[in-house]
Amino acid sequence: MTTHANALVIMAKAPVPRQVKTRLIPFLSAEDAAELSRCLFLDLLATLERFSGGEFFLAFSPPESFALFHELVPSRCSLFPQRGNNLGERMGNIFEDLLGQGYKNIVIIGSDLPVFPLHFLEEAFAALEPPGHEVVLGPTRDGGYYLIGMRRPIPEIFERIPWGSETVFSTTIHKLDSLGVPTYRVPVWFDIDAPEDLLCFEAIMDSSEDGPQRNTLRFLKNLAR
Repeated sequence: MTTHANALVIMAKAPVPRQVKTRLIPFLSAEDAAELSRCLFLDLLATLERFSGGEFFLAFSPPESFALFHELVPSRCSLFPQRGNNLGERMGNIFEDLLGQGYKNIVIIGSDLPVFPLHFLEEAFAALEPPGHEVVLGPTRDGGYYLIGMRRPIPEIFERIPWGSETVFSTTIHKLDSLGVPTYRVPVWFDIDAPEDLLCFEAIMDSSEDGPQRNTLRFLKNLAR
């Protein structure tokens, strides 16, 4: 059993061509899309080095990618494979497993969040503290969500959701409202799924070579050559 109340989980897919960032193809080649995925993941890890509000996990996919991710993550990060037939099942299983291990507040984020504001995590965990909210959501500009936090299992919110559509967030909120579950929203952010997301990233990125998104910046500079 854990001695810490909070658990932060990154969900990530192995950066394999034609398996990740497929909506960026043919704007990017399959190989470049996979490399972008890897760079975004590395930059998120660099940002999370300053996170000290809980234990740190990586839920990876596919199961055979353990060795790949083990080389990338810091030693304090515990790894386990995702399990489930769709995104909802995989997230639901993460919450069920970690709550069963004794964690009180669990937050899951994606692996492709550029220039991610660390205070969003702090806000999410604070909102979950009793007697606060039971669920925290971080909406994306394209109708999904980049962050979800819970302090008790609510499997219904992962069932019959049109994953990958622009109604993921609204459908989830409707379910939570119908269940009477107190829900907190952290600010809207974006992930990199489509060409227009890259343009948004370029507009706000820190252009310094040692900035928080240095791997992604280096990738984009090489791409432009």
